[in-house]
Amino acid sequence: MRILVVEDEPTIAKAVADRLSAEGFAVETAADGPSAVARARETSPDLIVLDVMLPGFDGLEVCRRVQADRPVPVLMLTARDDETDKLVGLGVGADDYLTKPFSMRELVARIRALLRRVERAATLSTAEPVTRLGPLEIDQRSHRVRRDGSEVHLTPTEFDLLSCLARHPGAVLTRAVLLEEVWDWSDASGTRVVDGHVKALRRKLGPDLIRTVHGVGYSLEARP
Repeated sequence: MRILVVEDEPTIAKAVADRLSAEGFAVETAADGPSAVARARETSPDLIVLDVMLPGFDGLEVCRRVQADRPVPVLMLTARDDETDKLVGLGVGADDYLTKPFSMRELVARIRALLRRVERAATLSTAEPVTRLGPLEIDQRSHRVRRDGSEVHLTPTEFDLLSCLARHPGAVLTRAVLLEEVWDWSDASGTRVVDGHVKALRRKLGPDLIRTVHGVGYSLEARP
């Protein structure tokens, strides 16, 4: 599978590219915002490792432009350990993030988890081609979602999260369960990632479909 690494620090870019190549991935690189968008369009990567701080324009703008062209999993790298920055990144279509400095082992594990989700979603699309719940229509094959007949653009992770909730309409799923099912994590420290993506889904689908059960988790209230 092909991975695009976007990083302006040469030593980090080389270390990441070398490790991913050793793991069996085909690796492309870019060092600034404009070239990152161009390389993504040219090579159609299966996943992008994307630094937030870049010359030209930043990683958030890269993510917006890439996701507008074609949904693709994005793992963002940030040197800032600020929760707001991370959630802003998730809001423009990032699927996951790592804060620098990070271990190569964790980076590879996160990448493989994201790619497993893509593979799992492809399997589900064969078994459950279309789900209809209230005003929602979720097409697993085309990865398209409609509300009241109007198409809603979702990122890969937003789509996976909605699909997970839709498999259990009315049931309350804890953040830990959602992390394991959607992100393939068992680390409870990542529960804020779930909150960020639920917020993005509400912004796109409307505030009335996903109910918060305080201290527990979330429930999709749309019914068949």
